[in-house]
Amino acid sequence: MAIVTVPNKSLTVNPLKQSQALGATLAFLGLKGTMPLFHGSQGCTAFAKVVLVRHFREAIPLATTAMTEVTTILGGEENVEQAILTLVEKANPEIIGLCTTGLTETRGDDIEGFLKEIRDRHPELNDLAIVFAPTPDFKGALQDGFAVAVESIVQEIPRAGGIRTEQVTILAGSAFTPGDVQEVKEMVTAFGMTPIFVPDLGASLDGHLEDAYSAVTVSGTTLKQLRDVGSSAFTLALGESMRGAAKILEERFGTPYEVFGELTGLEPVDEFLQALAILSGNSVPEKYRRQRRQLQDAMLDTHFYFGAKRVSLALEPDLLWSTVCFLQSMGTQIHAAVTTTRSPLLEKLPVKSVTIGDLEDFESLATGSDLLIGNSNVRAIAKRLSVPLYRLGLPIYDRLGNGQFTKVGYRGTMELLFGIGNLFLEQEESRVISQGSLVKSH
Repeated sequence: MAIVTVPNKSLTVNPLKQSQALGATLAFLGLKGTMPLFHGSQGCTAFAKVVLVRHFREAIPLATTAMTEVTTILGGEENVEQAILTLVEKANPEIIGLCTTGLTETRGDDIEGFLKEIRDRHPELNDLAIVFAPTPDFKGALQDGFAVAVESIVQEIPRAGGIRTEQVTILAGSAFTPGDVQEVKEMVTAFGMTPIFVPDLGASLDGHLEDAYSAVTVSGTTLKQLRDVGSSAFTLALGESMRGAAKILEERFGTPYEVFGELTGLEPVDEFLQALAILSGNSVPEKYRRQRRQLQDAMLDTHFYFGAKRVSLALEPDLLWSTVCFLQSMGTQIHAAVTTTRSPLLEKLPVKSVTIGDLEDFESLATGSDLLIGNSNVRAIAKRLSVPLYRLGLPIYDRLGNGQFTKVGYRGTMELLFGIGNLFLEQEESRVISQGSLVKSH
């Protein structure tokens, strides 16, 4: 059991967390034909867009209600209405993901009331799915906003229907990259089941060229698939933050669910494949049996470099949980753990303590580590401490291929093993070289 601490500081010195609105936008980008819409100032929208563009190196559709000083005082209903009508005219989206910001949440705009009145005035919007996600950026973090958006999606769009025994809903949390989603999709379909991902970042942000330009997302979970979610026989929630959305589907449609906190490491992947075998009634495909043997060999090859190493992590709660469990299974010691927001997982972490704080807290706690794990904003800390950095999370703006990076399943676990193991190996080689130079100098 971990002791959760929150530093008693009056301000954030070096931010670790990203805003809820950014997390909600990321979730909406996994739906086909969608335009995320920020109800706030242009600056809030521009910042989120820059973060996502730098991380994925893709064109990111994102609109704003462009609140000004005057409209903030008088109220934002007219801006919301005009933004929706303009988007319908210019971009013709199937779904609009409406996210609030700190500006409009502080003012207290009644967005649900706005939307009802707007629909009353414009019956032509009846077929347009507008999903509202309350995401104030003065509290919570990216993971919270992502979870709120997914909960709003499954509350708003799915409809009841006859149960399809081969269909399963998969709620993939913010800790899962597009490459992770693709890997999970391949695993589920290998058992003969039809998955509906909410959201499907593996289709929309995996890094591919489209035939033509589109102002909205061109890939991802379709509106029809979202409406069919109520017919799924089972829900697989990937990440503790997806439990709330899974409960909504259970309450609305009676769909049973199971939460998988991590899909990285030998035992977690074994458990996931066993669950798929039970759900489908089919045996585990031979290719996964071979991949499992490959992972076992990789663990044997790398465990010499992981053993007793001190690792410090600065990650969102779901990603922190899965990474800590994986590292400890390889014999590493968790030197420090810093996260962004509260989660039921934090007290359960198998470490002495976890801090909900910023990168200033992380730098002071990480002194004496052999490796740091965090996003690209940790790079300066790694340089000051002269410790290697393994980049994980969002944003990562100084490495390529973030859309394709995979850390789940047997193959993804091997990728993570070799990536971190190579850093440890370089560290050992540098130490040997420096010691040899020291001997020669004497």
